[in-house]
Amino acid sequence: MENPKIKVQNLNLFIGKQQILKNVNVEIPEKKITIIIGPSGCGKTTLLKSLNRLTDIYEDINVQGNIFINNEDILNTKTDITILRKKMGLLSQRPYPLPMNIYDNIAYGLRISGRKQKKYLDKRVEHYLKQANLWDEVKDRLKSPASALSIGQQQRLCLARGLAVDPEIILADEPTSALDPISSQYIEEKFVQLKEHYTIIMVTHILRQARRIADYVVFMYLGEIIEQGTAEEFFNNPQQEKTKAYLKGLFN
Repeated sequence: MENPKIKVQNLNLFIGKQQILKNVNVEIPEKKITIIIGPSGCGKTTLLKSLNRLTDIYEDINVQGNIFINNEDILNTKTDITILRKKMGLLSQRPYPLPMNIYDNIAYGLRISGRKQKKYLDKRVEHYLKQANLWDEVKDRLKSPASALSIGQQQRLCLARGLAVDPEIILADEPTSALDPISSQYIEEKFVQLKEHYTIIMVTHILRQARRIADYVVFMYLGEIIEQGTAEEFFNNPQQEKTKAYLKGLFN
């Protein structure tokens, strides 16, 4: 792959004596949707969290290898972790809006980066809520608590909040698993639009979803990368027997 956005080399990750990731080598293309799939407990979320070093919060962790983002090895860098994380928006399985109103959920990140002028904040809040397909639903209640929104709306609010810090990369850990089908469709459609401007990496265990939106697919099993490639190659011409079995639904 020419000029990947992210390059993971020989990544091994242990929590205590348990090895979670085993010699992982992955290249993530820029401004595409890369889907990480595989059965539960195979290391998908741990790999995703490694990309912004959220794995650092685990006690007794041992990480070996390299993760290059824009050719900088984030596992061996002097750059402040918070600066690295600002390059990435994160969507979790369940939405976690900040305990404040809808407007302030978006404005919070802008304010702490020094952008405090009200007219500017008003424009940017509207911009990011529109990016997340949420503006029309909330424009008349921006001062209402974010917790009053539906789960699907909260997830789109969290997406807008993540975009407001101007990331280059969006990390999404099963972002539709708690959502109804219509809200899930909103998120999928929004990702397809956003990939024009962002590199998107999403964990899912839903094969149908991966088929719908993936440009590139990484298949994991028991902490290892079994196969990776373009979505077309992966789904239409898988090379590994484990991949073929997984795609046939023989295990999940």
